[in-house]
Amino acid sequence: MNPPWHAPWRWWPTFESGATGTLRPYLIEEAHELAAALGQDDPVAIREEVADLMLHLAWQLVLGAETGEFSADEIADLVVAKMRRRHPHLFDLGERERWETLKRRERQDDRSVLAGLPATLPELLLAYRLQERAAGVGFDWPDSHGPLTKVHEELAEVEAELGGGSEAHGRLEAEIGDLLFAVGNLARKTGVQPGAALDRANAKFRERFTQIEQQAEARGLVLGEATLTELDEIWEDVKSREKGEGRGEKG
Repeated sequence: MNPPWHAPWRWWPTFESGATGTLRPYLIEEAHELAAALGQDDPVAIREEVADLMLHLAWQLVLGAETGEFSADEIADLVVAKMRRRHPHLFDLGERERWETLKRRERQDDRSVLAGLPATLPELLLAYRLQERAAGVGFDWPDSHGPLTKVHEELAEVEAELGGGSEAHGRLEAEIGDLLFAVGNLARKTGVQPGAALDRANAKFRERFTQIEQQAEARGLVLGEATLTELDEIWEDVKSREKGEGRGEKG
């Protein structure tokens, strides 16, 4: 029997053939909107975006039921079973174990602890998860000194490739990739989520550059024609004002 909300949804264009494929971009978009609301710590926006995401998940349940692939009850049972397997100590079913050890046992995959990570993850998040999984089975530095040394090492290799011309572009790209990976690992080792840190840096730059645009206009400067010296002077003025308001950060 179809749920009571089934009929009104039939007009929705994504419910034609291949619905799971056409719904996918909207589901991803809603997840990003929720992530943005969480980053802004906006309770009203978080509530709305959680509702939107839950609606998309409800659509997936309806589609699963219609095709006979799964039911809501089966999904709930899977969640409970997974919690019991991965957190046996919470259910008096055994001792606490390493998270990655438990997940690898579930996958029954002896090839690699890195198996199963989706290639579609954002690059920075994928790097974090790769490092996290390796660390979960003991492949990790004891403290942040190792990752910090690696960052310096990778930065030196980037510097060595600079100015090498077009023939060195591929090597430069590889070294910059290694540097980004090393910085992400340093973030992880110091307890910082690199994606959240980059989001914060992006927001800070956006706010400061918006003020540059406003101040440039007030000074009669035209972006694209103003010199770097003129713009840098405004940049430093913006930073000084932040410090005066008690919001200053290095960078």
